[in-house]
This record gives sequence, C-alpha cells and structure tokens, in this order.
Amino acid sequence: MRRRDFIAGLGLGFFIRNSFSAEIDFPQVLPDHPLHFPRDHGAHPDFRTEWWYATGWLATESDQPLGFQVTFFRSRLPFATDNPSAFTPRQIVFAHAALSDPSYGRLRDDQRAAREALGLAGASEATTDAWIDDWRFALEGDTYRATIPAREFALDLNLTAHAPPLLEGDDGYSRKGPRPGEASEYYSRPHLAVRGTIERGKGKEQVTGSAWLDHEWSSDYLAPEAAGWDWCGINLENGGALMAVRIRKKTGGVYWAGGTLKTQQGKTVFTPAQISFQPLRTWRSPRTGVEYPVAMRVSAGSESWDLEPLMNDQELDSRASTGAIYWEGAVRALQAGKEAGRGYLELTGYWKPLRM
Repeated sequence: MRRRDFIAGLGLGFFIRNSFSAEIDFPQVLPDHPLHFPRDHGAHPDFRTEWWYATGWLATESDQPLGFQVTFFRSRLPFATDNPSAFTPRQIVFAHAALSDPSYGRLRDDQRAAREALGLAGASEATTDAWIDDWRFALEGDTYRATIPAREFALDLNLTAHAPPLLEGDDGYSRKGPRPGEASEYYSRPHLAVRGTIERGKGKEQVTGSAWLDHEWSSDYLAPEAAGWDWCGINLENGGALMAVRIRKKTGGVYWAGGTLKTQQGKTVFTPAQISFQPLRTWRSPRTGVEYPVAMRVSAGSESWDLEPLMNDQELDSRASTGAIYWEGAVRALQAGKEAGRGYLELTGYWKPLRM
C-alpha cells in the first residue's frame, strides 16, 4: 500500500468513527422516471451505489487481440453527517482497470480507492467525469477519455459514441428482482469506437477497437437472497447489441434475469423466463481455487450465442478496493460455430456471495 493510501485510510477511519450520526434511508429507483442527458451521464450521489463500466476489444498494429476494462464506482456511506469539514467522507470512489493479454497469460490489473474529499477523488453530477488522483474517466462531447497510469500497464484511450444511449429495461428502469425497489437506472453505449495507446513494458503501442459502456445506479441492486450475477455485453457484427444478465440465488437457481437485444428493426426487452445462461466449460483459478463457468451459452428469446473467452485466466482480485474476487473477461460470441460478435462476460459471487 502506498503511503498516501495508508494516510487516506487512517483519515477515513477516524472520520467514520467521529463524524456520523444516524443511518440514512437511501432513495429507491422507481419506474416512470425518464432519463435526461447530459445530466444523467453524471453521478447520482443520493443513491447507494453507481458505476461507469467500460469494456472492449483492442487490436495492436500487429493485429494482436487484447481486452480492456475500466470501471469507476461511487458508493454513498450509510450515515448522515452534519460535519462541514472537507475531510468528512460522504462518498467513496473505487476504480478497477485491467488488460487481458494472451501473451502475458493472465490479467494485468490494478485498483484504487479513496474518499471523495479535498479534490483527490470524485464524480461530477454534470456529466461523466470520475477520478482518483491521476486516474480519470470523462466524457467530452461524444467521446469518453480513459486515462489510467496503472502499475504494470497504462491506458490512454478515446471511446467515441456514434449513437444515442441504449436504455435498458423499461426506458432505463431495469428490474433486478420481484420487489419494487430491486432495480437500477441503467443505460448502455455499445459499439464505441476506440483509438489510443497502451503501455505494457514495450513502450507506447497504438491500438484501435470497439467498446461497450454501462452506467448504472441503484440503492437495492442485489437482494439478500442473491449470491451474484452473470452478465454479458456483446457488440454484434451485424451492428446489433446484446445485453443479458442472470442473478443467482444463494441456495442455487435463478433469482432474476433480463436482457435487451438491439437490431436494425428496433429493441427487444426480454422477461426473466426468456433469458438463460448454460455453462459449457469451467476453469479453476490456480490462485484462489474459485471455479468459474468461463464458456457460456446465452439464450435470449429464440436466439443463442456461445461465449468463448479470449483466455481462461481473467480473474480479478479486488479485495483491496471493493472486497470481491470475480471473473471478468473478453469473449467471442459464436453462432453455428462462426464469430457473430465480441464483448465481455462478468461472473460474480462464485468466490462468496457478493455484498454491494
């Protein structure tokens, strides 16, 4: 742990013990609340948790395939405070970044966490602009800029949108369970055009590619009965986009599911019964012993795609920030044995039940 992180941790612990009074009631995500842009590109600090999650495939100048992930999380602390001090933590910001590199054999990854105070970390309410120290993810016009100088690699990427946001669920109201509040406000931005540079010990390399962005906020994302989720976001070669999610019960089986398929004809939103994830192959981590279904058959309505990972070892150990171990990796989507798209698969709650 770097010295500044240690000092920040000491300060956070002190103010948590001495600055807060009663617990707060978080607002619920409710239907019939239309999204407005650019405001809803920004942070929603009243809600418990929020994330801006960018994943994608890159190609080097020698046409080597790579995957990347950049995520900024904002979490509101569950206590009220009247302390006006600039040190008082009201929000915590976390960030994860990873590079999936088959030549390396496993993820290159890094993570950060800091309280939103003194300008060292934050998330703007005006538009997408989240940062921790010199890590930043910000929207300028139609382009997201990811600047991540990590320990073993660096990303400097521009992700440009050529279409309006894809509103998930019912115009952005995305159910996560049968109870009314078990939902998120959720939109995606598939088919982002990527250009920029990476560094991985070889100097700067020019890269191009395609990415997917998710922005979600919620106060009750994961029910007490739920262990975690399986999620995929796939940029289809025909110009369409697939999002599918399955939330698993702690006792086994499916707690909830949903998804969206965008085509040239329009958008289809699927009910829980229309989404399924069927494991095709598992992989066990040599570091944690956790077994993940890294190859999946995902069905949405009458269509199915077989997801095959760019490489098996795409496990991310985030115990130093969000406290979880999960698998998050670049995958190819196959139909009838032929590549039909590329995207990311996320598998949480296989190490232990996920706590939001």
